[in-house]
Amino acid sequence: MRHLISPLDFTVQELDELLNLATDIEFHPDKYKNACNGKKLATLFYEPSTRTRLSFESAMLSLGGNVLGFSSADSSSAAKGESVSDTIRMISCYADICAMRHPKEGAPLVASTKSSIPVINAGDGGHQHPTQTLTDLMTIRSLKGRLDDLVIGLCGDLKFGRTVHSLINALVRYKGIKFVLISPKELRIPDYIRQDVLVKNNIEFREVERLEDAIADLDILYMTRVQRERFFNEEDYIRLKDSYILNAEKMTLANKDMLVLHPLPRVNEISVDVDDDERAVYFKQVQYGVYVRMALILTLLEINVTD
Repeated sequence: MRHLISPLDFTVQELDELLNLATDIEFHPDKYKNACNGKKLATLFYEPSTRTRLSFESAMLSLGGNVLGFSSADSSSAAKGESVSDTIRMISCYADICAMRHPKEGAPLVASTKSSIPVINAGDGGHQHPTQTLTDLMTIRSLKGRLDDLVIGLCGDLKFGRTVHSLINALVRYKGIKFVLISPKELRIPDYIRQDVLVKNNIEFREVERLEDAIADLDILYMTRVQRERFFNEEDYIRLKDSYILNAEKMTLANKDMLVLHPLPRVNEISVDVDDDERAVYFKQVQYGVYVRMALILTLLEINVTD
């Protein structure tokens, strides 16, 4: 039995196989519509979520399976003080696989050590978000045709952004990857990412504070929101929340084939006047997320679908 807690839980070869499966699902959905008949996915979401939770539910339903679970800690026995370890032991009696989002870093890992079903980390605090990373990789590979020799700009909240941390960890394993890290000083990437991931792996990167100084060099611009829920005080959030806003004017500085990704939800960091630009692919990204989660469910449940 396998779990997905970090994007590093899969080798590059396994990632390629997973993305190949997701692509086959994209183009041949009918082949997979009954693959999970009789199987149940539990969604254990201790934090609010729209895209990730509904994407998992859509994925399982599209495979012919069923879904159960809760969408906030308040509606679960966590409100009574039940531990994650006890919850997963109980859920293992009801479901075949589970997706867990939790505000505490490491909670899905703890759950995986006590679980008798596969556990998928659907986001833990400011740490990891591996299924968003799989979605990002599929989006880039599908639309760029490759995952190597790319200049990736990561913009906004790089300190608390778990999607950014996961994506860096995944992409450093591909050749020719360069990063441009665009953020205010207060929201730069954590030292453990800078030293233990980028420096340790001899990855070329530079840090800048102005989006305009970097956008012309990028193959991919990965925008993120400044996350109110990760701040300890409202004053810092208000001061920094509008640091970076991508609009049509800034897009004129970018290459004609640069892609704009965003894990969503968007607040105001991407102006709506960018939405109709063919380089804005964040809504396509959402659809790719369903395909990749379908592929992940099949992989962890060891279900092989033949023609």
